[in-house]
Amino acid sequence: MTANLPADGAPWWARAVRPARPPLPVALMVRAALGMAVPLAVGLVAHRVDLGVFAGLGAMHATMNDRVEPARLRAVRIAAAVSASALGMLIGTALQHFEQVRHLPNPSVTIALALALTVTAFVSGALSATGPRGSAAGLLLLVSAALGSGMPLPRPWWAAAPMLLAGAGVVVVLGLPLRGWRPRGGGRRADPRVRALAAVYDALGRMLADLGTPGGAESRQVLTARLNQLQDQLPTTRPTTRPTTRPTGVDAMYEAALAATEAATGLLWAWRPVPPEVAAVPGRLARAVERGGGEVPVPEWAPDTPSRLALDAALRAAAETVAGREAVLGTAPAPPPDPWRLRVRLVSPGAARYGLRLALCIAVGAAVTAAVPLSKGYWVPMTIAFVLKPDLGSVFLRAVSRSVGTVLGVAVTAAVLPAAAAAGGPWALVALAGLCVALLPYATAAHYGLNTVVMTPMALVLLQLGGQSGAAEFWPRVLDTALASAVVLLFGCLLWPDRPRHRIEPRLVTATTALRAYLASVTRPAAPHQQPEPHDPHGPQAEVWLRRTAYRALADARAAVEQGLAEPPPTGRLAVEWLPATAALERLSGAVAAFAAQRRYGGRVPDGVEVERVRRALDELTAAARAHRPPTGVAARPTRPHDPTRSALGRAADELDTLLAKNTG
Repeated sequence: MTANLPADGAPWWARAVRPARPPLPVALMVRAALGMAVPLAVGLVAHRVDLGVFAGLGAMHATMNDRVEPARLRAVRIAAAVSASALGMLIGTALQHFEQVRHLPNPSVTIALALALTVTAFVSGALSATGPRGSAAGLLLLVSAALGSGMPLPRPWWAAAPMLLAGAGVVVVLGLPLRGWRPRGGGRRADPRVRALAAVYDALGRMLADLGTPGGAESRQVLTARLNQLQDQLPTTRPTTRPTTRPTGVDAMYEAALAATEAATGLLWAWRPVPPEVAAVPGRLARAVERGGGEVPVPEWAPDTPSRLALDAALRAAAETVAGREAVLGTAPAPPPDPWRLRVRLVSPGAARYGLRLALCIAVGAAVTAAVPLSKGYWVPMTIAFVLKPDLGSVFLRAVSRSVGTVLGVAVTAAVLPAAAAAGGPWALVALAGLCVALLPYATAAHYGLNTVVMTPMALVLLQLGGQSGAAEFWPRVLDTALASAVVLLFGCLLWPDRPRHRIEPRLVTATTALRAYLASVTRPAAPHQQPEPHDPHGPQAEVWLRRTAYRALADARAAVEQGLAEPPPTGRLAVEWLPATAALERLSGAVAAFAAQRRYGGRVPDGVEVERVRRALDELTAAARAHRPPTGVAARPTRPHDPTRSALGRAADELDTLLAKNTG
């Protein structure tokens, strides 16, 4: 089992507390600060702080979903999340208004509110299972419903939801490019897609430099993440009315990078380095992309293996596209998105399971707030919504981080806020809220505990601006958070555990399925007299998108395993048991890429026996994941370069047999 431990050997608790070190997102931080300060300042000037607080809340929710990406994609992302937030706020404020108008007895109000939040929680959980955007929308739907049910209502009561949208609109507008303004370095360099493409080429250069070293696997994971980020910023479809149209601009350079990535992945698997001057080419391509194009010379060298020949051809094609000339890329347009995918995920067993789990915790939280006298009862369901997010990380760690972060955040607030309010009045509170929200983008990327440390003072400042909170109300929020975290740990983890098979194993099944499709495309018999259709999902030109799908699926599987490694036993132990299978699948993707180069540049013909061995191993891994049986073998670790005269699939089959030997024995 020692060979199967994580490479760094760190225990789960060390991984749990270890923060990331993201770059400082200056643009996001400035937008966040102004987006919060402007609505609050307008509210103060207009003597309508009640409306300004809700607008500030909308700005905070927009900041939580702000990214450095093209304006259209950014606007859609924020609009989807904040629209759900406004709907939740409308539900919560309507419940509170109905209670005040009807003068219902307290038990009836409690039951009605609990039922409404429970139903909202189920919808929130089901929506969260549909993907990242659905997760953000589902979270804010429930959070705003909880806040609307307890925060003081503005005048008129229904204005809270529109003010949320208005505050978010400020953040969106602040991020729009100014017409006629060219930032330093040129407008092209300011394009998020161009920066993402340059990051891809930089990561490719790092991977080429690390070929034949133990750092190659980590470099490959960084490159895959950069490709995923770039792919998310590009259109999902291209016009299909002219299938012969070649991709241009960023699209062409992206597809050239995909070809170079395949060759580099094959070389990584083969443990075969390239000369330093060749490894430096992607870095020069990145600088040329940032400049808006230009000539990038590719050195003359002597590639002596199929994968090296593939890399040489891909780098020369990339240099042509960066220079603005057409290059033969051999790729078809990206396939259109599946219109049924969202609906299937929305009604999937995973969506129902998460919705029921969240609804149970919200119902229990409502019972706790009814039994325990709390001054801010809505803080409990709001905290449950933030903590019970298994798609964002370990629920156990989020509960602990939320509790510790709240204590630290309250301590900071208690030390700073009274003095600031006494010195500068409400304007000092506006400045403090702007400072807190400015730190949110960095804190969110670094660690969830740090995110909570920042969000707690921001929430308390907004409450104090609205006249609902004073210094005496700070420390009771620690009790509210502790109760909510205890509910999640007891009913969301212990009684209804989020087992690794609900996260790791489905992603492994998806990865094996995608790899099988990629393998089938690479080993498909050639049809020299038949012209492939540009949108044929099985054609050789579409192979690049099958490979991209496989790499994304492998990245998702790796992320699920890495998340499990930061959790206490038994989850952490099971994640360790699945680590060799994940590494083996990553190795297999490199072997398939190497075999693709052997076919194109070495004339190798697929051996039916070897292909069947690999397919059978993939089927066994799929069956093991569905049966919750991690392989007990050891993942192969390369120690010498692959013999180019031998089939890459033959060696891959041997490695998979080693991994699965004890499973079949």
